Amino acid sequence: MVIVMGPEATSGDVEAIVALVQAAGVEAFVSKGVRRTIVGLVGDVAQLDGASLRGMTGVRDVMRISAPYKLVSRENHPERSTVHVGGVPIGPGTVTLIAGPCAVETHQQTLDAARMAQAAGARLLRGGAFKPRTSPYAFQGLGEAGLRILADVREETGLPIVTEVVDAQDVELVARYADMLQVGTRNMQNFALLQAVGAAGRPVMLKRGMSATIEEWLMAAEYVAQRGNLDIVLCERGIRTFDQATRNTLDVSAVPVAQRLSHLPVIVDPSHSGGRRDLVLPLTRAAVAVGADGVIIDVHPQPEQALCDGPQALVEDDLGELAQTMTDLPPLLGKSAAAALAL
Repeated sequence: MVIVMGPEATSGDVEAIVALVQAAGVEAFVSKGVRRTIVGLVGDVAQLDGASLRGMTGVRDVMRISAPYKLVSRENHPERSTVHVGGVPIGPGTVTLIAGPCAVETHQQTLDAARMAQAAGARLLRGGAFKPRTSPYAFQGLGEAGLRILADVREETGLPIVTEVVDAQDVELVARYADMLQVGTRNMQNFALLQAVGAAGRPVMLKRGMSATIEEWLMAAEYVAQRGNLDIVLCERGIRTFDQATRNTLDVSAVPVAQRLSHLPVIVDPSHSGGRRDLVLPLTRAAVAVGADGVIIDVHPQPEQALCDGPQALVEDDLGELAQTMTDLPPLLGKSAAAALAL
């Protein structure tokens, strides 16, 4: 069961609801969105009287949701949501380009990559300061030094930062620097991390696990939402299949399926799915054509020297075609390329 509070509801109204349901032995989790607050109930809700709850001050509706992912379900929120990251929208009306280096290596490399991203039309800068790698001997990221570089580059370019957090104990640190917290494929079902980012007060990008079903992906998003954060963007980044022709297999069908089941924005990572530079632009076009709300792409000024995922990073020669794609394709679908909002 979920209780939908109206926009006029005060914090006192929400506290009264929470106190009532807790007195009945039911847990209450408050999630705040841009336009409304949701109180999700866990436990024996049969003893609660829906009509009485509807009569309480500030309550807009009381709903029993059949989907196991109650807060992120379209049953709970029929209209699709838009998430704003540092004034940049990600949602159904736009196609947002997020780009930058897979890993932060130096200030100059990150700044050069950010300038490349801007030239292609990016409105958000991606860059990894913490890198969960398959091999313990691979580059693991610069940690807080990398976060400081990202913050400096944000100051120089105006691009809000999207960066990954890999451990629940680092969430507070990363949130001090980042505009959006990314949970990567290897951590999609790290439930302690999901709960921590849900409580961090930052928008969250949740990548689909490499072997996860769409329902498991949405249930992971529910962990974030249940801790009070409805500003979640889902990212399809390719799944593991039997085929070795690409790094992963981009599941383009996941975009419309997830958009039908959930109100959350859905974007695509064509870099990690294809794993090769020559595949990134075709997969980007496929992502936009299928209705994705954005793409997140690796760019690097010198990919042959990259410490992480150089073979999939776009270079200067690719930027014109990427910019053209982001300019020409969205209007054909009734969308526009995302721009930063005036703050």
